[in-house]
Formats: sequence, C-alpha cells, structure tokens
Amino acid sequence: MIRPAEEKDAAAIARLVFIILKDMELPFLNEVPEAEVLAILAETALEPTYRYGLARGIVEEIDGEVAGIAFGYPADDEPLIDLPLSAVLVRHNLSGDLKLFEDLETLPGEWYLDSIAVAEKFRGQKVGTRLLAAIPAIAQAAGFAKVGLNVDLKNPNAQRLYQRMGYQVVSQMILSGHDYNHMQLTLA
Repeated sequence: MIRPAEEKDAAAIARLVFIILKDMELPFLNEVPEAEVLAILAETALEPTYRYGLARGIVEEIDGEVAGIAFGYPADDEPLIDLPLSAVLVRHNLSGDLKLFEDLETLPGEWYLDSIAVAEKFRGQKVGTRLLAAIPAIAQAAGFAKVGLNVDLKNPNAQRLYQRMGYQVVSQMILSGHDYNHMQLTLA
C-alpha cells in the first residue's frame, strides 16, 4: 500500500536515504559516523520542510514494513529544503555549516523527484515502479505539469525504468562530482 510517510517510518526512511547518500559518495559521510548520520536523518524526517521531511514523502508499506520511499518537492522550494538540517546538526554537536548537498538539482517549473529507494528485501517486486507511478498525481495535485529527476549515468537500469515510465532526458548535470542525466515527464 502506498501512503504518505508517517512518523513511525522515520528510522526506515533514514536507512533508505542513507543508501542513496552512500551511492552519491557525499563528503558529509566521511565526516560523520554512520550511526550518527542515521540518527540525524531520522530526526530531520520530522521537520516538515526538510528535503526528506515526512510531508514531502510517500512510502510503500508491505506487511507492516517500509518497502520503499519516494521524496520530492517543487523546484521553487529548493533554496529552503536543507535549512532544517543545520539546527539538527547543532543538536548533535556538529557544525551547523555542514551540508549534505552543494549542487542545485532542479530545473525551473518542475516538481522534482529527489529520491526513490527500495529496501533490499523488497527489490525485484516492482516497488520502485509503483512509487514512480504515484508521483504524477502528487505533482498534478500541487499544480505542476512536469516532473523532473536526476539519474546517475552509472545507473542505466534506473534510466531505462524512467524511460519506460515516459521520462525523457532534457539535460545533464554534475552532482557531487558525478554525471547525471536530468529527465522530465510531461503530464497530460
């Protein structure tokens, strides 16, 4: 069942987001131990305006477990989505100046799918496809005619999935030193 993210999902969300952050090889992960990163991500999930805040996410729940997550936001929100992280870092005795992300990821006028991840136990069960299929309705309800996302050029399987779902490459970006295709889906 796909549903809005809830407070009870915070730890599972943190674990799945952590997988994405590791894949991106973010410098932040070299400065903060994994257990601390997981605690920070779980805490920031409770911040409604944060990039991975519950209000920005959906989950697929299978047999009471979070099988997958998807988080996104309007492109205009990008300057604000990471602000709540600073206060959480300070509460964890870290510098409020640390950043997870340095690069801008969105294109103007789109609803941006920031992250989608599936728990290892549930891979191969179409969880990602179902989450991806739920995104256009969220974007349309928010008044958007386009959904954007970035896919690492080293992940051709993900790009093929996005293409099957109607996304097209519109530009390229470098994020955290990695090359990405920026893809968009035009909504009817």
